[in-house]
Amino acid sequence: MRTQVGIVGAGPAGLMLAHLLRLRGVDSVVLEARSRDYVQRRVRAGVLEQGSVDLLTEAGVADRLHREGARHEGIELRFAGRAHRVPMTELTGRAITVYGQQEVVKDLIAARLAAGGEIRFEVQDVRLDGLDGADPVIRFRDAAGDHELHCDFVAGCDGSHGVSRGSAPAEAFTSYERTYPFAWLGVLAEASPAVHELVYANHERGFALYSLRSPEISRLYLQVDPDEEIEDWPDERIWAELRTRLETVPGWTLNTGPILEKGITPMRSLVIEPMRWQRLFLAGDAVHIVPPTGAKGMNLALADVALLADAFAGWYAESRTDLLDAYSDTALRRVWRAQHFSWWMTSMLHRLDDQDPYEAKLQTSTLDYVATSRAYATSLAENYVGLPRV
Repeated sequence: MRTQVGIVGAGPAGLMLAHLLRLRGVDSVVLEARSRDYVQRRVRAGVLEQGSVDLLTEAGVADRLHREGARHEGIELRFAGRAHRVPMTELTGRAITVYGQQEVVKDLIAARLAAGGEIRFEVQDVRLDGLDGADPVIRFRDAAGDHELHCDFVAGCDGSHGVSRGSAPAEAFTSYERTYPFAWLGVLAEASPAVHELVYANHERGFALYSLRSPEISRLYLQVDPDEEIEDWPDERIWAELRTRLETVPGWTLNTGPILEKGITPMRSLVIEPMRWQRLFLAGDAVHIVPPTGAKGMNLALADVALLADAFAGWYAESRTDLLDAYSDTALRRVWRAQHFSWWMTSMLHRLDDQDPYEAKLQTSTLDYVATSRAYATSLAENYVGLPRV
């Protein structure tokens, strides 16, 4: 088998890259370890920056997003018994759209297959060879047997636990990482959302987030210890804790209902530099991870592959190497801005294990400043809705 770009991973990064390359006349094959059903059901992030919505729209894969996505023009901060709305669109002229990552994946898979593009699901034993030469090879096995996919470039879009990054020498990369002393317990509930915009709550018992997926489905999160077991959190305990942390505004009540899914996710930050080794280019979670407080994960992945698609297209159309050579540095400027914003939001809203009263007062002071300073609120808003595309 031969293609121009071999793509490992059928998440938003890999699928979007394949779609953008097709629009530019560049061939690719996407390989995915999981089944199609699994990747289309995998619940992940649900906040799209304005730039991500624009990118999907320009690429012709946003019809359902515009029909079903919920446009939000602000977020609410709750702290010290008060609620304050940050009017993002008023401050920046831009907005976010709530539309689940699994829905983006469904749309991209449908577009890929409708155009006759190739996605191979449930592949095993993926190995990347020859990355330092002109003819990289991706070896894999599926139900039909063993295969070799020869290509000009490999795009590693297979997440932090995928094989792509580990296929290059360890000394080729520098890792920057932070592990946070807490996790998020997330639930998907069949409950009509009691809010129309996301609510971020700072509470003495820990952070909470109220978001929504549809007029009938709520998505909620609680800060918990990283060693908690989900079995220790029956539904009644989850709802009780959510009420405690969110029902801090007079007259406001949380809507409850059957919990459809729940799980615990550790929080960490990670950046790998550079985002390229020879003919291997890394994108999305394969090369950077942010805590979800700033809602940047999927958006960074889409921004990465927008750059990468332009770089590959320039190489094939005009034999340009400048965009390929600049890919890592250009992408990392946005990555580090998102890292800082995500760290800042996380630090402002979560309670730390060893937090003393002084640090708690600093958090309240920071939130007060956001609530009273238009300049500070604008900084939060412009980072939240997303920086302009390069």
